[in-house]
Amino acid sequence: MATSVTPIARARSIRRAREAARAADRNSVLVLLPVITLLVVGLGAILSASSVIARIERGDQFFYFKRQIIWAVLGVGVLILAIRIPYHLYKKYSGLLFGLSVVGLVATLTIGSVRGGSRRWIEVGPVTIQASEFAKFAVVVFLAAALSRKQDYLDSFAHFFWPIAGSLGLTAVLLMLQPDLGTTILISATAIAMLVASTTPLRYVVGLTTLGTAGALASALTQPYQKARILAFLDPAADPLGYGLQPLQSLVALGTGGWFGVGLGASRARWSFLPNAHTDFIFSIIGEETGLAGSLTIVALFVVLAVVGISVARRAPDMFGRLLAIGLVSWLSFQALINIGGVAVVLPITGVPLPFVSSGGSAMLANMAAAGILVNIARATARGGKSAT
Repeated sequence: MATSVTPIARARSIRRAREAARAADRNSVLVLLPVITLLVVGLGAILSASSVIARIERGDQFFYFKRQIIWAVLGVGVLILAIRIPYHLYKKYSGLLFGLSVVGLVATLTIGSVRGGSRRWIEVGPVTIQASEFAKFAVVVFLAAALSRKQDYLDSFAHFFWPIAGSLGLTAVLLMLQPDLGTTILISATAIAMLVASTTPLRYVVGLTTLGTAGALASALTQPYQKARILAFLDPAADPLGYGLQPLQSLVALGTGGWFGVGLGASRARWSFLPNAHTDFIFSIIGEETGLAGSLTIVALFVVLAVVGISVARRAPDMFGRLLAIGLVSWLSFQALINIGGVAVVLPITGVPLPFVSSGGSAMLANMAAAGILVNIARATARGGKSAT
């Protein structure tokens, strides 16, 4: 009997392994396809959007494009590395990652350079580092680890306040000192999504949401430039050459694109009409050059990424993987929503870039790391809970 059962068991084991491998490949493709597509589209859009400003500022119309190519290559390297690292390791080093993010935010306030009234960047030679981009990643990992460890004790306020509410509050304070309301709102919304997906009592979620909303409103009404942005959102035409310039020119670019756009490389807005065309407002250039069809394609890619990310979270092998996936996909999805909403003037402008598309190195590395971890969780699920290595 033993000799007859062994070959059958072996055959079933081989079949299960093959099915798991196919599932892993399928889930990986579903996560990576929108990410790589957005990366490629972003490079093309940056080539067009930055050419004029690059020639004016740097004397080389391909300056920002060439720099973004370098960041894209590094980003792909980070993506591959994140796919290979078992996601469980992030739980072990979550405290270290959060501590480093706090150091980065404090360093930004201490030695960071000021642009547009905010201190958000650390310049190291030719490289500019934005610590807040890595703080997004660190906070998601730290909260996923804390919530999964304390899932049986979250009914206690003491266990909820620290490290969960305390760490989020510390990050928010350091960000608002820059000030960076957009990133603060983004991290807070991501945290709320993670709390809802965890065992956190509803009363704590509602309380934290109310407190965060009140803080955001207070900041928006007391910080002059943030108040001006709110007023410009409500009535851009009231200050057409000041804070209303970007919203108005963004709408002009999107409207000029029509159904199918004015053609690749034919944008008019990039000729110094639209500030930050290759960074925060790159969606406007895409809409102008490819029209409503191209704009909806970008939106559809983010929707696909969000749906697949939620599916990965639902099937994650453990609570940490589930919360980590929810945090990562919420971060990327909310950031895309906030950016596109600001560009389309259905939300106030907050200065957050479009993930995988906007020009910028720190954001690229952080976003690609998030995508790689999502793939790792998907592959671990397909392999019965063992992280891909």
